[in-house]
Amino acid sequence: MLLVQKYGGSSVADVAKIRQVASRVARSVAAGHQVVVVVSAMGNTTNELLALARDVAKTPGRRELDMLISVGERVTMALLAMALHDSGVPARSFTGSQSGIITDDAHASARVVEVRPDRIKASLAAGEVPIVAGFQGVSRSREVTTLGRGGSDTTAVVLAAALGADECELCSDVDGIWSADPRGVPGAVRLGELSLDEALAMARNGARILSEDAVAWAHREGITLRASATGKSDGGTVIRAMVPEARFVAVVADVQLALVSAAEMGLVETPCIRAAGPWGAIVDCRNLHGTEPGVGVATVAVVGARCGADPARLKEVMCLASACLGEAPELWWASTDAVVLVVKSSDATRLERHMHFSILGRSGISAPP
Repeated sequence: MLLVQKYGGSSVADVAKIRQVASRVARSVAAGHQVVVVVSAMGNTTNELLALARDVAKTPGRRELDMLISVGERVTMALLAMALHDSGVPARSFTGSQSGIITDDAHASARVVEVRPDRIKASLAAGEVPIVAGFQGVSRSREVTTLGRGGSDTTAVVLAAALGADECELCSDVDGIWSADPRGVPGAVRLGELSLDEALAMARNGARILSEDAVAWAHREGITLRASATGKSDGGTVIRAMVPEARFVAVVADVQLALVSAAEMGLVETPCIRAAGPWGAIVDCRNLHGTEPGVGVATVAVVGARCGADPARLKEVMCLASACLGEAPELWWASTDAVVLVVKSSDATRLERHMHFSILGRSGISAPP
């Protein structure tokens, strides 16, 4: 089997963890698999680099930010390649540009437009483990670009598609996808399997364990994903193309948002806008890298196949939200696979817990009608 494995920042946070990842990769190779590894920057490196940029410039340019923060993943890739060599496994590190990740010109939030993995294929043919710096690529004008938060997941998925991999495993410190954030919601459970449609709805509404661009690419290309804990060899959540049942599967809260008025929308770059209407826009603050406009808000999304298109299920969600908040949210919207409620940041955790308990209970998934 050809596997693409991505390891997030918490999985490579220090030298000891990098060695653990090297051992995990070596076990996959020993089991007879070809493995391509994508890595994030170590621990909190990206945020530390952004803080340095703000120390030297009030409004650092996005091109120079990309040059700066792309360094983090390059450090990790080289160290992991060294660790694998030390354990007897041939490995070679590659930057995003060396891996053939071609993007548009949108610095700090670039989109992948083409993948030319010739050097990765040659490395595999030579019996090596290619180690790829995630989160980055190169534009057709030969500028270094970064893919925004969650970009290492996108790197892994686009490589899996280009290489025809059997599976793309996204490894982090969380064991799979949960029905809500287990750190703040009692009764949240791990979901053993999700459809790509359900995973995409969760990602679009702020599920921190999933990158929207990565899941959207997997959805388009039919790539099977596995969300796993780096420290475990089993478990996790398999995400694949299938027709989901009409049921609720998760409640997702996102508090890193701002409500921007219609008059201020021109101040925000399009990739940062989560939703927009005549009232203004909901902006994802993670990729702004500058002064945050608008007023801080949160969204709480109830996710499930066809839940937003079923009047009875939509009514159920709105009634439960009103009971929790004392009144219906002024701003909300529904898609086929989600009902999204916009609330004050201070109300998000209370509403997330209430919706999860009321709809999903302790089973973590509601029964179909």
